[in-house]
Amino acid sequence: MTRILITGMSGTGKTTLLDELTSRGHHAIDTDYDGWVLSDGTWDERRMDQLLADQVDVIVSGTVENQGKFYDRFDHVVLLTAPLDILIERVRRRTNNPYGQTPEQQAEIAHYAQTVEPLLRAGATLELDTQQPVTTLANTIESLT
Repeated sequence: MTRILITGMSGTGKTTLLDELTSRGHHAIDTDYDGWVLSDGTWDERRMDQLLADQVDVIVSGTVENQGKFYDRFDHVVLLTAPLDILIERVRRRTNNPYGQTPEQQAEIAHYAQTVEPLLRAGATLELDTQQPVTTLANTIESLT
């Protein structure tokens, strides 16, 4: 039984990877949806505490300010990465999330790639370049379970 956190900047492919893992039968939660993130941009800590208390086999995806509080409760913290130009292109093309469509939001992503991604890297147990096919990435995640 394994708990895995998948994190990374907008456009790295967290949702795409979670969709692939879900299609393979894994219990996966994308915290960008269904009220996991509060209005201040942090996880609902009580809800995350409950999830991690109840689930010994779960893959969670998200990038929020307070995620580090939960690192010790995950067996693996996987950082997804890609070059900035690819991140921007991906967020411009996606249809499931409006974030990243405006020049201001794209500048914010560039800023976060320089300031937040190094912090995520410091807490990660594994880093994956998402220029690889999603099936390859999913195989790597499955090898951790």
